[in-house]
Amino acid sequence: MGCLGALDGTFVNVRVPVIDRGCYRTPKGQITTNVLAVSDTNMRFVYVLPGWEGSASDARILRDSVNRPHGLKVPVGNYYLCDNGYANSEGFIAPYRRVKYHLKEWGPAAAQPANPQEHFNMRHTKARNVIE
Repeated sequence: MGCLGALDGTFVNVRVPVIDRGCYRTPKGQITTNVLAVSDTNMRFVYVLPGWEGSASDARILRDSVNRPHGLKVPVGNYYLCDNGYANSEGFIAPYRRVKYHLKEWGPAAAQPANPQEHFNMRHTKARNVIE
């Protein structure tokens, strides 16, 4: 029981008909599809859900994946690490919001965690880095 791995969404550039471009346009203006990727702790992909429009949120795609008949299943008592694009919910653990998080913030010159939330986020980002 425990951590099964990590998950994240990634954008893949695509060509779509002009009429569909609005749905596939990301907040940065790129035309993409949003792909959910899930890896285990040994960096092996265990689930991939391609095909969502680039405008779809990571949380929406995850919600769809767990509701599919052959979708992502998380055994009770286990979880996947995810970033703040996802909500903390049964089977998924995100870092504390508005607390130092990204790996570059924990470089060699960075100060040590100042509180339990920063310590959790530091450990979370290092463990979740397998999916980046």
